[in-house]
Amino acid sequence: MSSNLKQRLNRRGIRPTIQRIKVLEYLFHSQTHPTVDEIFTDLSQEIPTISKATIYNTLHRFIDAGIVRKIPSDTDAQHYEIVIKDHGHFKCLACGKIFDFAIDYDHLEVDGLEGFIIEKKDVCYSGICPGCQLNSLQN
Repeated sequence: MSSNLKQRLNRRGIRPTIQRIKVLEYLFHSQTHPTVDEIFTDLSQEIPTISKATIYNTLHRFIDAGIVRKIPSDTDAQHYEIVIKDHGHFKCLACGKIFDFAIDYDHLEVDGLEGFIIEKKDVCYSGICPGCQLNSLQN
């Protein structure tokens, strides 16, 4: 796995340091859309010398290279994910989890943006996930 990640970084002109590989590997295996704090907490157990600044700098470098994206959020805690394919996000207002869902951006109809240059498309919904709905019925 890490040799593929090294190649991915090299193709984007990013030197594959141990910290960068570990951050990318973490995102690749994560299904939780982690925050910097979550990445730091988990990786610092494996790499005690890693700092939050290193993680922030690594994520921003990955974003600039198009490897990682920041998920739009209405809170201060930014969530990150590895870029694989276009999809939307649903954030549960009860538990805070972020779920992916399929969306075809090319066929998404939008009125009122004639003359605008669209550089980025994000679709985010919020509400209550099925698990939290079930929990609220049981309580």
